[in-house]
Amino acid sequence: MRRSLWDVVPRDHRQSDAALRRRQVVTAAVVVIGAVVLGVSLRIEAGNPWFYPATLVLAGVWTVGAFASGPLHLGRISGGEGRPERLVRPVLAPILLGLGLAALFVVGGLVVREIPWLEHQVRSVLAIADRGSLPILLLVTAVNGVAEELFFRGAVYAALPRSPVLWTSVAYVIATLATGNVMLAFAAILLGVVVGLERRASGGVLAPILTHCAWSLSMLLALPLLFG
Repeated sequence: MRRSLWDVVPRDHRQSDAALRRRQVVTAAVVVIGAVVLGVSLRIEAGNPWFYPATLVLAGVWTVGAFASGPLHLGRISGGEGRPERLVRPVLAPILLGLGLAALFVVGGLVVREIPWLEHQVRSVLAIADRGSLPILLLVTAVNGVAEELFFRGAVYAALPRSPVLWTSVAYVIATLATGNVMLAFAAILLGVVVGLERRASGGVLAPILTHCAWSLSMLLALPLLFG
């Protein structure tokens, strides 16, 4: 976990001043557009067939914005003790980290369901899953997880010359607040910090993508059982 979250590997991802300014302009515009689309998609009534197209449009906004901003990198981490000079793609550790986060949220859910106002916040999101097709929901959840990390830990992170872990987390929370759901915003804080640290350590988006998808897919399957 230390290699995934803290040990920064050497890399050269420098960009010119002009490229940095361009990335900053693109990401600022896409944050606003994405926040609006996200707010609309999660306010669609549960069971409405427009939910799926709306969430895929959102994924498209994040993805197009990410690649339009400039180059993205997958990232690498140290090979570990005995072979620190060898850099490898982060795969297993990010997935385990995402599953661990999901387990933490499930434990927190045991407390949340005893607080009526917070329980209502969770159920308002789960209502969509209750009335939707599970295979399609799993696909949409995975696609959006990938798209969000491409943009926030890819484009936005690279657009911030100082304190990128902090400010990408803030930007992610602000975008999530467009839903009006406090629990989603709280989840965005914790998830944003973890995947931000992964981005800082590895220098790329692969680890954040795997952690985000492992967490979100686990929550999609676990929370309906907890709040059913």
